[in-house]
Amino acid sequence: MRSLIGALAAVMMISSAAYAAEAEGKIKAIDRDKLTITLDNGKSYKLPGEFDVDALKEGMDVLLAYDQINGVNTITDMELPE
Repeated sequence: MRSLIGALAAVMMISSAAYAAEAEGKIKAIDRDKLTITLDNGKSYKLPGEFDVDALKEGMDVLLAYDQINGVNTITDMELPE
């Protein structure tokens, strides 16, 4: 049974990694209550819970790495290009 659970967990991690993607653009809107940002392409991305939202400002350029988890674009890494 433990082998089956371990195998299932591994498959789920591999399948979620298949959805990894990147996005680049300017921050159009920040929703501090929902911990999301919307880029100028119109797509929204969920910030990690421990992220310092106050460090972000509308109009900033960002480069995001994200995974699609349960239909939500969840940020896994963020860079602020210079």
